[in-house]
Amino acid sequence: MTTQATKVTFMANIRPSEEVFACRQVSVRRGSKLLLSDLSWTVHSKQRWVILGPNGAGKTTLLQIAAAQLFPSTGDVQVLGEELGAVDLADLKPRIGWASSAILESLPARESVENVVLTGAYGVTGRWREKYELVDEFRRSQLLKSWGLEALSGRTFGTLSEGERKRTLIARALMSDPELLLLDEPGAGLDLGGREDLVQRLTLLAFDRHAPAQVLVTHHVEEIPPGFTHLLLLRAGQVVAQGLLEEILTSETLSQTFGISIVLERFGGRYMAHQAR
Repeated sequence: MTTQATKVTFMANIRPSEEVFACRQVSVRRGSKLLLSDLSWTVHSKQRWVILGPNGAGKTTLLQIAAAQLFPSTGDVQVLGEELGAVDLADLKPRIGWASSAILESLPARESVENVVLTGAYGVTGRWREKYELVDEFRRSQLLKSWGLEALSGRTFGTLSEGERKRTLIARALMSDPELLLLDEPGAGLDLGGREDLVQRLTLLAFDRHAPAQVLVTHHVEEIPPGFTHLLLLRAGQVVAQGLLEEILTSETLSQTFGISIVLERFGGRYMAHQAR
C-alpha cells in the first residue's frame, strides 16, 4: 500500500489488568501558574474513567498528557507501556483515540463526514493521496452506523450540528482501533436530546468488552454514562479523590471538589446534582 502518510497497525496485546496510562508526581507549570501539581493516577485496560471538576481544575491538561499532546514539567508518564519523552510519537499516537474540540479547527469544513471518519485511520485531517484498504472502509461503515452517521456520510463536516460533530469526532477517534480512548467534554454545547443520545451511545461503548480503555472529561454528573467504573475528582490541579465511581462519587466529595454544598441523587444508573438548600 502506497501512502503519503505513515499508517501503523498494532495488534491488541494489552492484558486485561495491564496499565495503559500511568503518571507519577506529575506537575505542569505555565509561567507562574501551576496547572497540575504532584498528580499521580493510573488507568488499566478494562477501566472506564470519568474526570470531573470545575473550570481550571486541570482536566483537559491531564487529558492532553494522556494523548501525548503535552509533556509535563516534572514527573514520569507511561502511555501504553512507553515512556513519554523516550518514544517516537508517530508510533504512539495512532494507538490513542482522542476526541476533542481542539481538533475541530484542523478539520476541513468542506470534507465529507465519511472522509473525516476514514482519515482517522492515518491520523491526518483531510483526504489527500492516501490509499485505504477494504478493512478500513468496512470499519468506517461500521462506525458510521454505530454513531448514527450513516445518513450524514455525504454531508460536509461544516454543515453538521454540534451533536453530529461530536459523534463524528468520536467515530474518527475509534477509526484506528485504539487501545486508549480519550473524550474531552463530548457533551459540551449539546441540547438535552443530543446529550441523551450521546450518553446512550457511550453507555453501549462502555459495556463493550472489546472496546479500549476509556477516559471521559466532563463538568456534569448528568453526563456520566452507565458502565463507567472509576472516577477522578480534580480541583485546582490536584486530586480530591480517585477510585471506584460508586464509592468516590458522593455529595461530600462533590461539595469539596466544587467548593459549594452539593446534593447528589441517583436514578437508575444516572446521576443528578444540585446545590443544597
